[in-house]
Order: sequence, then C-alpha cells, then structure tokens
Amino acid sequence: MTESEPFYKKSTTILFGLILLVYVLYLLADILVPLAFSVLLAVLLNPLYNLLHRLRIPKLLAIILTLLIAILILAGLLYFLSSQIIQFGEMVPQLKERFSLILSNLNSWIETTFGITIEKQMELVKEAANSSKALVGQTLSGALGMFSVLVLIPVYIFLLLLYKPLLLNFIFEVFSKKNSENVTVILGETKSAIQSYIVGLLIEAAVVAVLNAAALLILDVRYAILLGVIGAILNMIPYIGGLIAILLPVLIATVTKEGYTTQLAIVGAYILIQFIDNNILVPRIVSSKVQINALVSILVVLLGGALWGVSGMFLSIPIVAVIKIIFDRIEHLKPWGKLLGDQIPNEYKVQAKTSKTS
Repeated sequence: MTESEPFYKKSTTILFGLILLVYVLYLLADILVPLAFSVLLAVLLNPLYNLLHRLRIPKLLAIILTLLIAILILAGLLYFLSSQIIQFGEMVPQLKERFSLILSNLNSWIETTFGITIEKQMELVKEAANSSKALVGQTLSGALGMFSVLVLIPVYIFLLLLYKPLLLNFIFEVFSKKNSENVTVILGETKSAIQSYIVGLLIEAAVVAVLNAAALLILDVRYAILLGVIGAILNMIPYIGGLIAILLPVLIATVTKEGYTTQLAIVGAYILIQFIDNNILVPRIVSSKVQINALVSILVVLLGGALWGVSGMFLSIPIVAVIKIIFDRIEHLKPWGKLLGDQIPNEYKVQAKTSKTS
C-alpha cells in the first residue's frame, strides 16, 4: 500500500488482514496456546537457567534441572490443593443434603410467589440440563486437551531454552544491521516486561490467597484455605476473575450456614480485598512494567476469552504488553502504542500542526 491510496482501500485491506489473522489464531488454538504459555514460562525460567549455566553446569543438565525445579514447585502446590480437596470430598454427602433442603425451600418460595408449580420448575431444570450436555462434552474434551498441554509445555520449554541462541540469531538476521539496536532494546524490554508481569502476578496471587483465606477463617467459612487459593487463582484473570471468585465462598456459606449474614460479610470482605488488590498490589507489583490502560485491558481479556477461552484471558495482557513495546519502538506505530498505554495527555492535538487545545 502507498500513501496515495484512498483511506477506504487501506482500511478494507487492514480489516481483511485482521479477520484472516484472527481466524488463523482460532483455527490453530490447540497448537498456539501451549506454545504461547511455553514462551512465557521459558522467559520466566531463563534467569534460573542462566544462573545454573554460569555455575559451569552443562547446558542440557542446566535445562533439565531448571524444569525439575519448576515441576517440583508446581507439584507442591498441587499436593497442597489436593489435600484440601480431599477434605472437601469428605463433606460432600452433608453438603448434598443441605443443598437439597435449600432447593426444596426455594421451589416452594417460587411456587408461592410466582405461581410456577414444582413440576413445571423440574421441567425447566431438565431442559436446562439437556441443553448443557454439549457443554459437558466440551468440558471433558477441554480436560483431555489440558492433559496434552501439560505434556507439551515442558517439551516446548526444554526446546526453547535449548535453541535460544538459534532463535535470537534468527531474529537479528531477519532485520537489517541499522535496526539491530532497536531489536536489542525490544527483546530486552520484552523479556523484562514478561518476567516482571508473571513474577508480580504470582506475588499478587499469594497475597490475595492469604487475605482471602484469613477473611474466610475469621468468618468461620468451611474450606477457607481451599476457597482462598481458588479465589486467588481466579483473580489472576484481570477484572473478571475477582467477581467469579466471590461466588464460591458465598455458595458454600449458603449451604453450610443458616441465614444470610455470613454471605453479606463475605461479599464485603472480598470487595475490601479487591480494593486493596486493585489500588495497592496491582499498581505496585504487577503493573510496573505492563502499563496497559484499563479500557484496553478489559477489551483484550474479553476478546482473548472469546478467541482462546480461559487460556486467552491469561495470555491477553502479556501479549498486548509485548505488542505495545514493539509499537513504541516503530515510528509509524507510536500512536497505537500510546493508545494502549495508561499515560493520559493533558492536551490533545486538533490538527497535524502544532496548535493544541486543552
């Protein structure tokens, strides 16, 4: 495209290219999602690998040790969660009995208030259950897909760390020598942003898990530690996960306790924790390198969810952060980088001239 081409032709070409790109990303999700997670984790684990390599540990052994340390940390977390889940499983029969009683009271209230008979309510529930069979099938296939991802990701990380010099050399050779300085800066800032974001996210999750669990323990909610950790994991999905995380402890409190005082207290506690998270933890721990404004963050999280599901929600912010770093280093794309950022100008340009209006 040349500068003389009309705007409608340029915009149509760009729009068609974006549609084609999104379609390809959607079509190749099973391949690209584990690869994207592997790239992020490889960048995160790279300092540990470099440390082991500087200690004169052979390259292959250093990569294997890096992966083993990461797997042991993950296994420890899963063991902790599984022990909590086992305790939860022991109470399932009592929870079922309590939930059935609450459901029976709810059915009677609906019949009295809205005139819908219990038989009609059961028919509606059955219809909803039948319509959700396809969703259950998708969930099972998603679980199988997750298993394959857990197998693929360590392999990808191993290969990315092994072939890191080859990949970096390819990136530098693709661009001309006059752009080598920009490429170096972009790679350095990208690595720093990804490492800062993931480490910050893990620290934030740990703090939120402690706050969640402490609040639930004070309110005497069963499975407080498990629910606190699950809430912190859900909270890693920007802006949306925190809202979903409130539902689980409220549901458990509804099933295990009389009245609604505890539920209201849980909502109040979680709102306070969200306030601390959004105004103290995220700005100081997570967003120090990933400076994406709230509007763009919400949009890309929703778009990532529509494209790649929950995985897309997790990946959306770091991917957009990398895109912003690239935009900020290319002259013609700098306005787009500013649009993604969180720096609000005091003045805005009316024309291409130097005149400005406040």
